[in-house]
Order: sequence, then C-alpha cells, then structure tokens
Amino acid sequence: MKRFKYILYTAMVATMPLFTSCEDEFLEKPAIGALSDEVLANEAGVEKLLIGAYAALDGIGIGNWETDPSNWVYGSVAGGEAHKGSDGADQPAINPIATFNVDPSNGFLNLKWRAMYEGITRANSVLSLLEVAEGISEGEKQRIAGEARFLRGHYYFELKKMFNMVPWIDETTTDFNQPNNVDIWPNIEEDFKFAMENLPNSQPQVGRANKWAAASYLGKTYLYQQEFAEAKAIFDDVIANGVTSNGLTYGLVDKFKDNWDASAENNKESVFAVQMVANDGTNTIANGNMGQMLNFPYNSPFRCCGFYQPTLDLANSYQTTAQGFPMVDNYNIDPLKNDQGITSDKAFVPDQQSVDPRLDWTVGRRGIPFLDWGLHPGQAWIREQSSAGPYSAKKFIYWQATADTYADQSSWAPGSAINVLIIRFADVLLMAAEAEAQLGNFAQAQEYVNMVRARADRPENIVTTYVDPSEPLDGFTDVPAANYNVEPYPEGYFAGLGKEEALEAIYFERKLELALEGHRFFDLVRWGKAAEKLNAFFDYEGALLPDVEGGFFTTGKNEYFPIPQRQIDLQTVGGESVLTQNPGF
Repeated sequence: MKRFKYILYTAMVATMPLFTSCEDEFLEKPAIGALSDEVLANEAGVEKLLIGAYAALDGIGIGNWETDPSNWVYGSVAGGEAHKGSDGADQPAINPIATFNVDPSNGFLNLKWRAMYEGITRANSVLSLLEVAEGISEGEKQRIAGEARFLRGHYYFELKKMFNMVPWIDETTTDFNQPNNVDIWPNIEEDFKFAMENLPNSQPQVGRANKWAAASYLGKTYLYQQEFAEAKAIFDDVIANGVTSNGLTYGLVDKFKDNWDASAENNKESVFAVQMVANDGTNTIANGNMGQMLNFPYNSPFRCCGFYQPTLDLANSYQTTAQGFPMVDNYNIDPLKNDQGITSDKAFVPDQQSVDPRLDWTVGRRGIPFLDWGLHPGQAWIREQSSAGPYSAKKFIYWQATADTYADQSSWAPGSAINVLIIRFADVLLMAAEAEAQLGNFAQAQEYVNMVRARADRPENIVTTYVDPSEPLDGFTDVPAANYNVEPYPEGYFAGLGKEEALEAIYFERKLELALEGHRFFDLVRWGKAAEKLNAFFDYEGALLPDVEGGFFTTGKNEYFPIPQRQIDLQTVGGESVLTQNPGF
C-alpha cells in the first residue's frame, strides 16, 4: 500500500513548524508532528485532517490582516469603499494596493497566495487519505470528499478572482512545479458540482458546508463567467429550497445588524461563514477575527488601531431621493455633510439629508450612535483624519452589552466572535437579480432587489438616538438618529429602465447592501466597470483626501493583481520560471 505522511492541523495551530538539522541522520527520522497513514487512515483521522482544511479559512498562521477572509484590503480598500486608514506610514504595503501602483514584490500578495495554497494543500491531503482509509462507509466518504472539494473550490475561487491564471494542484498531482497556463474555472465548477451533489442538506456542526452552500457558490462561479442561464437555474433552486447547515430555511433576517452580531449569527441568512470564537482558552485571538484586529476606531474603547475607514464616496452613496430611492448617478454632486476638519470639542450637527438606514449600520459618523457605545465623537476616534477622512467602519464591531462574551482582549488589539460571512442570502438574491436582468427577466430581478430593500425599510432597522448619551446601554429612544427614507421600487420600474439601467440599479444595490464585506473590487472587475467607477472615485476622493490622490486603474492590467514575485522565483528551473506574470507587470 502506498504510504503517506500527513501533518495534523488543528483550528488553533495554522501551520506546524519546520525543523532543520545539520545531521544527515535527521533525514532518516520521521518528521516531528508527522503521522503515517496507519495512524490517520480511518474515519477519525480523516475528520481531523478535514477540520484542518476548515481551519485554514481564516488565513491565520500564514498572515493576519493580509490574509483575512473578508478581503477588506483587496475587495474593499481596492474597491474604493474604504481608505486604508490609520496614518500614511502604517502598513505601507496597503497604499499601492489602494491606488493600483502595486508591484509583484508586495508582501501582502505573497501571503494571500500562500494562505490559499495552504488551504488547498490541506483539502488535497483529505482527498488523498480518503482513497486509502478503511472503515468508512461510502456515504461518509462522499460527504467528506464533498466538504474537502467545497473548501478547495473556495480557496481556488479566491485565487482566481485575485490573480486569474494560477496553477491547479489537486490530490493526484505529483509534480508541484506546475505552470499557470490553463484556465481553472472548469475545475472550480467541478469541485462545487461534486460538493452540491454529495453534501447533505444539513450538518451536525453549523460551520460545515452543506449542499446549498455549494450550490450558491456554484451559481456565483457561473455568474463570474457570465453564464447567466446556468447561474439562474442554480439560484432558482437555492432560493426556493435552500437551507442553512443548521437546517433553517434561507431568508433575510429582520434586523440587518444581526448579520454582524455574534449573539445572532448562524441565522437563516448565513449561507457560508468562517466561524469565529472569542475567549477560547488559548490566550490569543487567533480564532477571534484576528484579521480584523486593526479595524477598530482609534483612541476609543477598542484601543486600536484606526484602519479601514469608509470613504466619502461610500457614505454619499446612501443618500436617497424624496421617493426613498438611491441617487445612482449623482450621489456625489451634493455630498453628505461630515465633520472633516472639525475637532470633537467643536459643535457639529449631522446632516438632515434623507439617507438609507443601512448607512448607519455600516459607517460610523459623528453624532450618530456607534452601536451601543455612545455617539460617535468624530475626530477624537480618527487616527489621522486629514489623510483618510472622518468615518469609521461599523460592521465587525462587537456590542458593548455583550462584550464580556463576544469580545476578546487577549492581544494588543481586540478580537471578536463575529463570523466572516463568505456568502449570505442577501448576496444570493442580488446575484440572482443580476442573472435575471441579464436574461431580460426584469420583473423577477426587481422582486429580488425589493426583498433586500424592503428589509432595509423595516422599523427594526432604524437607528435611534439616546435619551442620555452618557448611558448608551439603556438610553435608546424611539427617535430616529437621522432622516431615514428607503423604499422598494414600484411595479414595472426595472422594465421601464431597460436592461443597462436596471443592471446599474442592481449593481448599486450591491454597493449599499454589501459595503465593507470585501466584494466591491471583484464585482467592478467582473462587470467591466472597474476603470469607469474607480477612476471617477479617484478623481472625486483624491481631490479631497491625499491617501488616494493619484490613484488610477489601467484597463488590461489592474483587473488582477500581479503574481507574487516570490512565487515566480520559487518556481524557477534552469533559470526560467514555469509561472507567467500577469499582463502589465
């Protein structure tokens, strides 16, 4: 029987250390921490390897914020919906990513590449061991293979949307020096198809992928390839029949904020999420949203660090017309009033322009309650307002009322138990709307968009102010904190717009609903809108804030990030690398 050696991974240890020795006989000894197939080739052993493949989802161990599954750097900062924040000299590798001056030597890109291939390696190890494992029923083998292939599909999807042409390594690969000259979309499709066909509707542990998570990801894969009919067929099935891993029928939760409240997570909107936990006994935040640890307001109750500040452009996007509709084309003409340049000891009254209430669950702005931590004080919580603006990110912030349970203070910056949502049901509805509009089904597309807008219009989603701002936990009133006005579109509205404008409305709805969740840059690229939208953003925002001044998106180059130079160097044989760099780099 062929012999395998496996490193056993756990959720607490992202990678095992490598050991070296000057003694030749060291090479004859078993690797420390390695286990042979005799030990692991059974159901318990395979399950442990599978848990290790899930553990790679958070990227911790290879990197931290560089590899965070929310993609806040690559999807949101690069997508023009967030500034890097902090100050100009802090984490300088993010600056060229934000302005599209990035080069192949940028260490962030190498860490992301490594983290994704780490997850792929772990998934492949599960599939290899499964071939020789004994005492596992055929049904269980199919289920385990389905989970491993779902995870592998996810890791490759991340690589594909970031770097485009990447080498495909699977459990049958023996020569790992593979070129990146083959499009891997068909392979990703096959992994998600297999997972969809072999995973159960529900799972005994909520963090495991199920049939419907795989189906949703398959639909997303079709959408990225502009295979709209195939995407529609999958989304129809998911919307009609899908359930979460813990058996809840898919739907939108009544309260928008519950998607980022650890006490309400794993709800009916959670299609697939990276599970986070606080205060796990390790005295670290490795399992507690460590990739988001920089992204709390500065000089605040959270201590650190002032990164990830929403852009002026994003905040302006939430302005609404008298009818409660978004200002899709002209939201920056009359900008939302903000406290840029106004110190916290000076008077400031928030804007009374009507806004979508999702603004104040997404963007922290002066004079508006910051969850239950009191009113956002403005500049006092901003590390360098002059470079990155007046706003703070609000998603991924834990609540004061439940901080003892769901916050983790084991490190120099906070951790939390807030899950990272890779796909949530609102995302599915908006992807389905996009597919329907591309196929000319405007009424159905509008129905899906209106489901999302109707949730935003619910009374539970109005942010209210305090009777006494010094008592935020118990001082909420029924008085809206701002002039909120959001309405669904009237019957026939999308049909009257026509295809292109209906799609623009859907695209804008994704911006509003999914802001700061790491989707924006990748959406703009797949829509073919990146140059138009991002260069308009640089023209507007760069004239006001210096950290994105001079940014420019070049068509034919910046749709993908450069292949990390370190990987090109490692794949060099005889003076020539098997990896081909992306165009323009």
